[in-house]
Amino acid sequence: MILVVNLNASVDKRYVLKELRKDSVMRAASVDNTPGGKGIHVANVATILGEDCIATGFLGGKSGEFIAERLQDYGIRQDFVQAAGATRSCLAILTEDGAQTEILEPGPLVSEQEQQAFLQKYMKLLQQAEVVVASGSVPQGVPQDFYAELIRRARKAGRKFLLDTSGELLAEGIKAQPYFIKPNKDEIQALTGRKVSTEEEVIAEVRGFLAQGIELAVVSLGAAGSIAGYQDKIYRIKVPHIDAVNPVGSGDSYVAGMAAALQRGLPIEQALKLAAACGTANALEAESGFVQRAVVEELQTKIQVDQVA
Repeated sequence: MILVVNLNASVDKRYVLKELRKDSVMRAASVDNTPGGKGIHVANVATILGEDCIATGFLGGKSGEFIAERLQDYGIRQDFVQAAGATRSCLAILTEDGAQTEILEPGPLVSEQEQQAFLQKYMKLLQQAEVVVASGSVPQGVPQDFYAELIRRARKAGRKFLLDTSGELLAEGIKAQPYFIKPNKDEIQALTGRKVSTEEEVIAEVRGFLAQGIELAVVSLGAAGSIAGYQDKIYRIKVPHIDAVNPVGSGDSYVAGMAAALQRGLPIEQALKLAAACGTANALEAESGFVQRAVVEELQTKIQVDQVA
């Protein structure tokens, strides 16, 4: 089973406008409300791929009820801790020029008692899982080393832990040695202070992560694909050119594909192809964190994975 941790879920509100102007009244051409948060996207894609998956974290208020109902509609198993504070909303404003502006609320204040309730639930769910994914930010009140604690518990139980976050949460998480991370170049610069531009610099950073005890480190290059390091080997992953509809959630879909690959025990080259195919397939859809299984299967035949070092 894949256990997906989404501590800071959200109701994602997607507004489509002709243009966005300051100090003006704007009318949306369309509005969509969907359950969001990086982990929710991971759970949705993993479920679409046919994996046994369950999502956990914190939900609260009417917005939390909305997410729980929609996850049930999507066929995603869930076991959340009910928090006193209301689950946040996040806004994405898309305009005709292709720009996207996002406004992310911080999330509710989660008490120490609610955090302890989550840890108890996590330990029970961990016994049923082979792969654990933790994605995104944490709500207010949750310490920056919280993911590190989850990683340590998963490692002690012999589970593979995939961490997809940024900033101090990532820095603290790396110290606990998760199985997998996938920072982009901007996140690496924020983490290390080093600007990463060339492929050689990316490879150097990947090797640095492996030296810190990370089993599988992937650095996203956006449309250019990614560089991955695994067991002292370096791989370049190239994806086909596509006309992207909505790239939001592509990184989450990549993580879902990797989680599914690890759950299935796929060889590294096949795992990288499945992950990249999921990330690319998501960009072809209007809905964030969604793929079509047939499209994923087709894309896998078009993705190139080469060992370069």
